[in-house]
Formats: sequence, structure tokens, C-alpha cells
Amino acid sequence: MVKVYLDPGHGGSDPGAVGNGLLEKNLTLDIAKRVRDGLLNRYENVSVRMSRTTDKAVSLGARADDANRWGADLFISIHINSGGGTGFEDYIHPNASKKTVSYRDAFHKEFIKHVSLRNRGRKMANFQVLRDTQMPAILTENGFIDRANDANKLKKSSFLDDLALGHIEGIAKSLNLRLKENQNNDEEGNEKDDSTFLIRVITPDLYYYNKPDWNAKVGKVQKGEVFTVVDTLTVNGSKMYKLKSGNYITAYSGYVEII
Repeated sequence: MVKVYLDPGHGGSDPGAVGNGLLEKNLTLDIAKRVRDGLLNRYENVSVRMSRTTDKAVSLGARADDANRWGADLFISIHINSGGGTGFEDYIHPNASKKTVSYRDAFHKEFIKHVSLRNRGRKMANFQVLRDTQMPAILTENGFIDRANDANKLKKSSFLDDLALGHIEGIAKSLNLRLKENQNNDEEGNEKDDSTFLIRVITPDLYYYNKPDWNAKVGKVQKGEVFTVVDTLTVNGSKMYKLKSGNYITAYSGYVEII
């Protein structure tokens, strides 16, 4: 079993970066949960642990210690940047092992395929969570909360899905994870018949789900957001769309429209 440790930055009394009506701590937790759900839904033999699953403060040392005790194979710390720039960048420790460099290079190359942010490059820094972890560790900075263009993207659930997918596929490439059989079939089918299409949400506060189960609500999307559909299912007599991110949403035409 491959162990992936997800670390949503900040939390509790530490909001992290703040700007444009957004708090870093909320965004990092939202993204991390989507990454966790996507990894577990899409890939075989993977276990995921998170430094926090609620809005609580966890010290940097406690995050690293928990990952070390658990025996994680890869540590991913998720953050939102600030300081007036724009785009995505990731970090490893300056004294990182060759394995860490290899993992980060694979992660970065895969991530930028999925996210419409400027590529600010692969960087190094002496961050505590990179220094104190005993496994390959990567810290990601996903846009600038104080730059209006980046912040407007971060306000959209569809863009958070893209960020999550970038992490999911980057992690999978780094660790050479294997898709579950049903995911392989879905991808092969989509390649053969080009069956993917776009939908737009036409009602506010619409639930989405982390598996094809009407009780598996994990959050809400907003009117006007656009998603890529990769499959259509019938769940308890009602249609549901499977999204590119690995999440699910109702197919009811009163709530979403094909575009």
C-alpha cells in the first residue's frame, strides 16, 4: 500500500494568506479533500492521511512528526501564495534526495498539464515541513490570493477541481500509481468515442459528490461554473454525471445544461 500524506496549510487561528475575500486555510483544506477523494476513487493500493480535516491549528513540527510516524511515501503540503505575483510554483528542500528531485520533477510536469496558471517553475526552500519530513516532500503554491485574476479563479469550484486534479495526477505520476480497473475502462472508452462534454451549472449552491451515491455530498458548486463530464450513470433511478476530477454531480437538466 502506497501512503500519501496531504498537508493543507495553516488552519484554526492561523488563516495563512488573506485577500480578495478569501482565506488560505479554507482553500487549502478544500483542495486537499478533493485530492484525497480523487486519489482514493481513481487509484489502486493507495492510502491517504491528512494533517487536518477540519479548521484547526496544527504546528509545523506536528505535521512532519505525524507523517514520519505514519511512514508516508510522499508528503504534499498545499498552500496559496501572496505577495503580488501570479501563477503556480512548487518547492523541495535544498538538500533533497535524488528520489525527491525525481518525484518533484514528475509531479510538476504533470501538474501544469491540468491547471491554467502561469508556470513559475520548480524551486527550493528551507521550509520546516520539507526539512523535518523523512520522506520525499513537496510544497505547492497554487496561485496568489492577493492577485485579482488568480483570486477570481480560486473562487470557482471548477478551478479548485483543476488544482486537485493536477495534484492527483502529479502524485500518481511520481509514485507510478495504477488506475483502478473501472477508471482504465472509462479512459479507454473516452479515447475511443470522444464522449467527454462540458456542462454548465444553472442553479446556485448545487451539491457535488465524491462517489456515485446521492448521500456522498462533499460540497457545493455555483451557478455559471463549467465542468468536463467523462461518464453518465444511473444511481437509484436518477442520472448522475462523472466529472473529469473524479467527483460526481446530478445530470438533471433543471440544474445543469450541456454546452
